Amino acid sequence: MQDDNPTPYRTIPHAPARHRRRPGWRPRYLVLGAVALVGLGVGGVVVTTRDDRPAPSPVSLDAQARTEAAARADRSAREPVTSNSPTASPSVSPSASPSPTATPTAKPKASKTTKAAPKPARSATPKSSWVIPMAGATVTSCYGPRWGTLHAGIDFALPAGTPVRAAFGGTVTKAGDVGDGYGISVVIDHGNGYLTHYAHLSTARVSVGGKVSTGQTIGLEGSTGDSTGPHLHFEVHQGQMWNQIDPAPFLRARGINVAC
Repeated sequence: MQDDNPTPYRTIPHAPARHRRRPGWRPRYLVLGAVALVGLGVGGVVVTTRDDRPAPSPVSLDAQARTEAAARADRSAREPVTSNSPTASPSVSPSASPSPTATPTAKPKASKTTKAAPKPARSATPKSSWVIPMAGATVTSCYGPRWGTLHAGIDFALPAGTPVRAAFGGTVTKAGDVGDGYGISVVIDHGNGYLTHYAHLSTARVSVGGKVSTGQTIGLEGSTGDSTGPHLHFEVHQGQMWNQIDPAPFLRARGINVAC
């Protein structure tokens, strides 16, 4: 019984018979090529089998290479790198102490030489603060022997009532008439080891214990006591009363010249 839609007979071609290869081993060659280009990352693998089958298409290793590089970088960051060679510990050399710097010796500055002003020439007669008791008077008698006794002073003569001045400042130790032949007289202690005596005054204008200055009027010329006329009898006592010395050289040493 036939089918209404008979299926045509298909002719199945016979597959070509494969020829068996010679028995024996042929070495398998595996060629793996990896080319890494910096910046491009191109890699390829070529595999050849012993069969004549077509080799698989090359697989890109760019992703794998990047993964391995990242792994290596991560491992190098986590694992310390140990060196096989022993590291020499740095030796700390003691720092050399700085040599003491010699302090420069400051050169002394040359002092300016100031020319001293010339000193005034000294006069032959030294200037003195002492004064003559009666300026312009005439010397009528000097110190020395007279009429068989010692005249112990110098007599200065001017009209009666002429002011008598203190030869130098000091303290009055006598003022008035004490009956010793000198009449009204004044004695001044100058405090330097010397005293001066002014005799035969008509009046005294100072009192005992008073202070007088050089040139001050201490009385007036007269003729009291053992006197033959108005005059001033002037004496210088050294160290103590009644130790009279020659007034002429004493006054001359102080710049006062008298005609004796």
